[in-house]
Amino acid sequence: MDTTRLEAFSDGVFAIAITLLVLEIKVPPPGTALGAELLQLWPSYLAYVVSFLVIGAIWINHHAMFQHIVRVDGTLLLLNVLHLMLIAFLPFPTAVLAEAFHRGTDEPVAAAFYGGILTVVGIFVTAMWRYAARGHRLLGTHLTAKEARQISRRFLLGPSVYAIATLIALVMPWLALLLYLLLNVFYLWPRRDHEIAPSRIGDRTVSRDRSEGD
Repeated sequence: MDTTRLEAFSDGVFAIAITLLVLEIKVPPPGTALGAELLQLWPSYLAYVVSFLVIGAIWINHHAMFQHIVRVDGTLLLLNVLHLMLIAFLPFPTAVLAEAFHRGTDEPVAAAFYGGILTVVGIFVTAMWRYAARGHRLLGTHLTAKEARQISRRFLLGPSVYAIATLIALVMPWLALLLYLLLNVFYLWPRRDHEIAPSRIGDRTVSRDRSEGD
């Protein structure tokens, strides 16, 4: 089958997860100094920004991935569902991270927990791509084998950096947060290899049409 329904469902999960992040920022109770209370919510603001960028970067890369994956099978559907399960879970470690920095205790554990979830997310992203790219079975004809290998190496960067940052978090949580942020800024940065050249769009369309005919 083609990728249309998978992409639509995935977009819905990404949208819900990224919206739920703001619900973890609590309105100060009445009768308190509003200005001071709003300033004291800075850990929640920070956690929100980091997670928003994380989910945004994952969504962009998910979209880029399915510019090259033109058909899906049951295994890829399952991998994508497990990947989305973790995306939907991200508001919880975000809230744990913000609460730990609010209290000023257990920051290393909270930052490592957050990083551990991101590491598993990265593993699933890599697994999805490697499964689809193995033998070029689910990829479009517009992508060469060399280009597929280059993309595979780039996807390995995410779980590798997240795993290292998770270990660093146990000692230096602030440095780990910086690494989480910088990695996603890297993934958010526009790169031409995320796009299909205009001359190749026709090849991809043909590939999709063939898969639908199959």
